[in-house]
Amino acid sequence: VQLQASGGGLVQAGGSLRVSCVTSGFTFSTYNMGWFRQAPGKERYFVAWINKSGGQANYADSVQGRFTISRNNDKNTVYLQMNSLKPEDTAVYYCARSSRPWFLRSPSNYDSWGQGTQVTVSS
Repeated sequence: VQLQASGGGLVQAGGSLRVSCVTSGFTFSTYNMGWFRQAPGKERYFVAWINKSGGQANYADSVQGRFTISRNNDKNTVYLQMNSLKPEDTAVYYCARSSRPWFLRSPSNYDSWGQGTQVTVSS
């Protein structure tokens, strides 16, 4: 099982960035997927999740209306489009998979994680 996140970088406040997570080694379309982020010295926090088919998604209040999670089951990839970025969005962003049908805001319900990609938003 592999999850490879990429696409992070340095962007000015108000800018946009799209991070991707390419997966392999499992049947991608049978798993819910999530994005989490972790700033230095802080816990890992929920950002967004998307269900197996891509027909349902959920977001943290702090990113609602600015971020969009999506997936391409043919490419085994999940994306996070981030718009109107703020300095407080600066963190390492991690993708993860879950076989659970509920409580997808909790990191403990995810069993495999990518290595993370750094997103830095300058003011």
